[in-house]
Amino acid sequence: MATLAQQVTLHITDLRTNLCTMEERESYYQRVYRVVRMIPEGRVTSYGAIANFLGTGLSARMVGYAMNNSHAQWPTVPAHRVLNRNGLLTGKMHFGHPDRMQTLLEQEGIPVENDQVVDFRNRLWDPALYLDPDHF
Repeated sequence: MATLAQQVTLHITDLRTNLCTMEERESYYQRVYRVVRMIPEGRVTSYGAIANFLGTGLSARMVGYAMNNSHAQWPTVPAHRVLNRNGLLTGKMHFGHPDRMQTLLEQEGIPVENDQVVDFRNRLWDPALYLDPDHF
């Protein structure tokens, strides 16, 4: 259960998300997509790692919203490589078929058991370690 301070922080983050203009949201989404396109095949990252890299550490939820919208993007966005902070496939319901996200990961050599990436910490790709934030 989240503390009161965490609940207030989430509420404020949600308000900011809803109050930002469509242009700001689209710009943020495009930045998220550029980061996700850089995740190497066979590696995964988390919503929070992307948010931290983009300087919006409390906006992992906003990264999730971007991932929900990513399936219509060109060039394609490998959204299956973005997981929650524990390596769970929390976004799997947005892939059309319940097993599609897992299948895509397994095709890249990433084993999944019970909707969780096996050995997640060793497969984690942190954009802060590999990308220059000034280019995003």
